[in-house]
Amino acid sequence: MQANKKGADKHHEATIVKRGGGKHHDDEHGGAWKVAFADFCMALMALFLVLWLIASRDAAQAKKIVRDNMASGLIEGTGGRPELTSNPSGSLIERFQLPRSNGGSTGPNAGAQQTVRTRYESPSELAALAHALEKLSADAGLSSNLAAVVTPNGLRVMLHDTDRQGMFVRGSPLPTDRFAKLLRAMAPLFEKMENQMLIVGHTDSLQYTYKGPNGYSNWSLSANRALAARGELLSGGMRSESVLQLVGMADQAPLDASKPDAAINRRIELLILTRAQAASVTAMFGTPQEGESLSKDVTVSKPGGEAMQELRSQLADKP
Repeated sequence: MQANKKGADKHHEATIVKRGGGKHHDDEHGGAWKVAFADFCMALMALFLVLWLIASRDAAQAKKIVRDNMASGLIEGTGGRPELTSNPSGSLIERFQLPRSNGGSTGPNAGAQQTVRTRYESPSELAALAHALEKLSADAGLSSNLAAVVTPNGLRVMLHDTDRQGMFVRGSPLPTDRFAKLLRAMAPLFEKMENQMLIVGHTDSLQYTYKGPNGYSNWSLSANRALAARGELLSGGMRSESVLQLVGMADQAPLDASKPDAAINRRIELLILTRAQAASVTAMFGTPQEGESLSKDVTVSKPGGEAMQELRSQLADKP
């Protein structure tokens, strides 16, 4: 019996030693855990990389997201102006990246090929240009948003809101996606013309909530929308020299005066100028010409020289 007991004890001890010696199995388990942990760290790094890329998107990508989700541009309410988080703090004007002027090439053959541009002067030529612009707007699904009229000063192109489709996000200078694409589609046509243009922004009569003298107003909005339209045209390939003047008129020139808040009053106008009208605008704001007699003892002359010296002497004699 004792011999059998001793044998059982030895067997039990051997079994214990065998169980205690299973280090190889534990080592394999520890190695698999390390591999799994490495895979987890790799996946975590990939997640952080994706989040970093999302966070570092530039303003243009943010604008596209807003355009896609607010394509109609008909957001109700006239409270504060919507802003993009990518804007610099305190900025009242959207930042629109403008490309460099593409007026000429920079290669070894620069100057060898000169672009032949078209000048629209006669009513029939301006009407042909209007027809081409109307076709572009129809292709963009915005035929109801464009009206073109031939005037003595040139072609007046009005890109206005409707009850169904807006040109800009309401209360913001951010163009809707469809309007931005239309302007870029028009740009190559304008790039080939010799005429210069005026870009005029208009708003409806609805005012911002804050009406302080330094607050953001329809004046600021109309001017910024004109700037945004210019930016889209330049992005589409139009030359910067094609724009002679840019104006914001707020709600001072409504198309529907009976309804100052009507959608049609919110618009961008492109006035394609004839040669004579472009020269007239340039002369109006350029260097004054030689003096002309307006009435007895009243003349208009360009400042400088003796005239400026005489004016200074008169001011010095004032108490």
